[in-house]
Amino acid sequence: MDFHILISNLTNPTILFFLLGILATTLKSDLEIPQSSSKFISLYLLFAIGFKGGQELAHSNFSTEIIFSILLGIAISAIIPIYTFFLLKRKLSIGDAGAIAATYGSVSAVTFVSAVSFLEIQKMAFGGHMVAVMAFMEAPAIIVGVTLIKKFEKEASHQVSNVGTIIKHSFTNGSVLMIFGSLIIGIISDTKQAEGIKPFTTDIFKGFLAIFLLEMGMVTARRFASFRKQGLFLTLLAIFLPAFNGIMAVAVSSLITQDIGNRFIFGVLAASGSYIAVPAAMKFAAPNADPGIYIPMALGLTFPFNISVGFPLYFAVANAI
Repeated sequence: MDFHILISNLTNPTILFFLLGILATTLKSDLEIPQSSSKFISLYLLFAIGFKGGQELAHSNFSTEIIFSILLGIAISAIIPIYTFFLLKRKLSIGDAGAIAATYGSVSAVTFVSAVSFLEIQKMAFGGHMVAVMAFMEAPAIIVGVTLIKKFEKEASHQVSNVGTIIKHSFTNGSVLMIFGSLIIGIISDTKQAEGIKPFTTDIFKGFLAIFLLEMGMVTARRFASFRKQGLFLTLLAIFLPAFNGIMAVAVSSLITQDIGNRFIFGVLAASGSYIAVPAAMKFAAPNADPGIYIPMALGLTFPFNISVGFPLYFAVANAI
């Protein structure tokens, strides 16, 4: 790993604001981002990245790489929950194992947005179709996770909604719908007309990202406090499982793309853990699963690991292959 990239990433203003959020909660500061503002910023980030991805995709030559990239993304999202589930089901309840498996098979839009910012600092681009890949990776992991719970939990027939309901919930989830919708609008929008909102989608993007990560730091510190009781096993899992997933995805993606930026994004998507869509789905699909385990794992450990150490690691592997 290039330590210059690591240091550069750790001194990125957006990362420093994330650390400030952790510090604010640790010091019991009254610093707070209003919930309405936080929701707006979340939607803005998803809108901006989706729209820009759609514009890039509209100007890209449609190729087999785009098709294979989407198929690979779906495959990664479906496979990760399977081996994660069987790794965990001997140590945890079936519900918790399934929820954690779905968490790490699915993706984090916020981690993706942060990865885009990392690539910009490296002055490196990525294909607009990777936004579509991210959007398609949200649902398969949830479906696989719930299916595994239904298969292995004796009382599943009374606890798990049908798969059709899960699929509908996955695709109507606010974050997924915003990404998909913005992507499609970006594709069909007239280029000259799209230039009119470029200052909104591009110029202020990093500022909003910094404020959002400030709040993520505060939320992370609060969630992590309740997770510390869970033991060393889950702590190590929340770090080494994403690292393994990320490195493997970078390696496999080299079979379909020579673009370093795209390989890096594949690694980030495979390494990230969902702490928005999956908890929303598991709340009614697997009520026995403890959100006090899988949310802190994804948000309190995996997310900070990825944006601090993971990004330089996946970037270095993408360059080396």
